[in-house]
Amino acid sequence: MRILVVGGTSFVGRALAWSAWHHGHEVTVLNRGRTASDLPGVVDHLVGDRHGDLSALAGRTFDATIDVIAYRPVDVDRLADALGDRGGRHLQISSVSAYRDPEHDGATEDELELWDDEGLDPASRVSAATYGPLKAACERAARRRFGDDVTIVRPTYVVGAHDHTLRFPYWVARARRGGPVAVPGPREARLQWIDARDLAEFTLGALEDGLTGPFHVAAPSGGEPFVEAIQRVVAHVAPPGTRVLEVPAEVVLAADLASRLPLWSPEPQAVSTLDTTRARASGLAARPLEESADDVVEWWGERPWSDQWLTPEDEARLLAASR
Repeated sequence: MRILVVGGTSFVGRALAWSAWHHGHEVTVLNRGRTASDLPGVVDHLVGDRHGDLSALAGRTFDATIDVIAYRPVDVDRLADALGDRGGRHLQISSVSAYRDPEHDGATEDELELWDDEGLDPASRVSAATYGPLKAACERAARRRFGDDVTIVRPTYVVGAHDHTLRFPYWVARARRGGPVAVPGPREARLQWIDARDLAEFTLGALEDGLTGPFHVAAPSGGEPFVEAIQRVVAHVAPPGTRVLEVPAEVVLAADLASRLPLWSPEPQAVSTLDTTRARASGLAARPLEESADDVVEWWGERPWSDQWLTPEDEARLLAASR
């Protein structure tokens, strides 16, 4: 297939472009040209900005389009205007954040309700408050512009190398540093994740098999206790003697450090327990979390500690307060 990946050189888009190439497809990526690319030379690179000039798409025809970076419905409209009927089958990478808070654990795609976008400015600034409703609005825009048979992939937290958010890399880097590792509770809080490579493989398989509709792309089905997931990372990559020390959620919140402890929620959330039966029955295979940690170790190497991560001083303060 001739596949267009919109946003194809950074993290998820990069993984999708590599996967499409490995599957033997003819791959074109479209981005703003600001992110360095390590994609194979046979991948066609187009420079364009969906907020400005998309003339690079003029006259080009594709069998399928994967839109990785639709954050607002106006983004969907601009891409549709530029492609016309030349984009082929449309697959949109959305997010589980597009859902209103589920009413129970283990919900399926058919049981959940998307955020209502009534009164939402389609060109709103993306923020923590608007991200979910805007992603829901993007899904509606995709169906409106590309037809009801679009494929919607809703991943949870994506992990692995080349993660510019540095969320999962924090926990890998922290484990490698050793010593007592502060991990927030409660143990009832769960986590779901998906390696970028597994997300990409599922997405390409969905295109090749002609799958349509929404899919939860996450692992494990039903989630895993957050503390236990981090313990697995520590056990796999940390030096001997490293210990995980659970910190009560109220201590983290009182210290105003929740934003420095990525992937964590201070209370159990049903959106971290979604049922993934449909995706698994359609080919989703999730590698062990330990393999994702290895991927991050190789990519991150010995780079310095990120300014957005929890400092050793703040971590010591959390540990002292939780004794």
